[in-house]
Amino acid sequence: MTDEQQAEHTEHKTGGYKIYVVVWFWLLVFTVIEVGVVLFRVPQWVLVSSLLILAMMKAALIIAYFMHLRYERLSLVYTVITPLLLGFVLFGALGPDALHVFFSR
Repeated sequence: MTDEQQAEHTEHKTGGYKIYVVVWFWLLVFTVIEVGVVLFRVPQWVLVSSLLILAMMKAALIIAYFMHLRYERLSLVYTVITPLLLGFVLFGALGPDALHVFFSR
């Protein structure tokens, strides 16, 4: 085991609260960025894409640290990839119709 892995293992076993404070801080930063993007009236495609990216980043942090899946790599990958694949499937099924209505105006 490397020193970094040993430190992570020790921190995981002792249940240090420092990592939760750091994660909470980053969640707060992402939330402030989200509010800022909405308040600055950016173009709609920038608004939607930035809010989606920030939401996925926040979800990944919550899943990894608060749901304790950081140390279970395969579960973390499945938890993140499955909703993304479902989103692509749903967009593929419903997107053409929605885009047709949007562009036919």
